[in-house]
Amino acid sequence: MSRRIQSRFHLLRQQGRKALIPFVTAGDPNPEVTLPLMQALVAAGADIIELGVPFSDPMADGPIIQRASERALQHRVNLRLVLDMVREFRRTDDSTPVVLMGYLNPIEIMGHETFANQAAAAGVDGILVVDSPPEEGTKLLEALNRYGIAHIFLIAPTTSDERIAWICTKASGFVYYVSIKGVTGATHLDLGPVAEKLATIRGFTDLPLGVGFGIKDAATAAAVAAIADAVIVGSAIVKRIEDLATSPAEIPTRIGDFVTELRQAMDTTTLVDP
Repeated sequence: MSRRIQSRFHLLRQQGRKALIPFVTAGDPNPEVTLPLMQALVAAGADIIELGVPFSDPMADGPIIQRASERALQHRVNLRLVLDMVREFRRTDDSTPVVLMGYLNPIEIMGHETFANQAAAAGVDGILVVDSPPEEGTKLLEALNRYGIAHIFLIAPTTSDERIAWICTKASGFVYYVSIKGVTGATHLDLGPVAEKLATIRGFTDLPLGVGFGIKDAATAAAVAAIADAVIVGSAIVKRIEDLATSPAEIPTRIGDFVTELRQAMDTTTLVDP
């Protein structure tokens, strides 16, 4: 279990608040934006930063985040450079957890042990590998455990109870519930079935439950905060970055303003006992 992730959720529980986890793609729209953007996210009220590792075939991501990866890859942003970005972030922030979200291929190329070692040294707290299910990720999971890095798994609306139980035995940090069928950036979020599924998952784990996919604005973030431990916002942020790509100097401030709106809306939601 990551010390930073565990400490952050403990603090939030004491405060009666829910975690806000914004997602951005490292290196989008250029590498110089990422560090000041991460700092702006924290200043705006982010509790954990989910940092996307650009990949050429992001199968779980919709077109908005796919284009973000393409923009970053044009600047040759790779896994090693992303770790450098986290290392630089840690020079001024040793408390905000950073979770990398990406795909298995770059980790396989680096090697499980080398990746886990270098990620821990850089200050990474967790990793979400979309195409590495728990049945096939034993070596990676073992390496991450040795270095105290949380392995965060996805659970989908279609995941069976039996498989939820299995995933929860392997997960650490928090569990990421995908609130809708399909890829990131989908449009419709029905909170009734989400609440029912979260109740099911809580029967298998004491880990915090985060909800992502389909959260587009402050009102939706607040509604999700009423039923989950963490609200994860990706495409809505990345689309705003895309719209500002020709004015990169404005991105930290403008994205910070949006995250502040999310934070303020969520803070109107009181803690709900599981």
